[in-house]
Amino acid sequence: QVQLVESGGGSVQAGGSLRLSCVASGDTYRNMMGWFRQAPGKEREGVAAIYLTGGHKYYGDSVKGRFTISRDSGKTTVYLQMNSLKPEDTGTYYCAAGSFVPASDIKALTADKYRDWGQGTQVTVSS
Repeated sequence: QVQLVESGGGSVQAGGSLRLSCVASGDTYRNMMGWFRQAPGKEREGVAAIYLTGGHKYYGDSVKGRFTISRDSGKTTVYLQMNSLKPEDTGTYYCAAGSFVPASDIKALTADKYRDWGQGTQVTVSS
């Protein structure tokens, strides 16, 4: 099992930036790591994911051009740089780890493909 710890959430005004971090420890089975978010009353949404071996990145349509996912060279930490934040980006952001080869961008951002999850970090964007 992988332990995932997120950090970097907070409150920011619209147009601002935040950088989330996710540190992974424990089992090293994973080859995919992703960021998901969930707002009150809404379903969990895939935000971004990265294929750790090849470095290929996947983004949800609502964040393309504004968010960037990256990893450190040791593949133990994944980051989510969030720029030009909007009030609709508000939610709890979760880091997830899985072991699969995405057949499509949609599959890479599908929550049930991931086995391990962090506790989440809150992001609040005010207008």
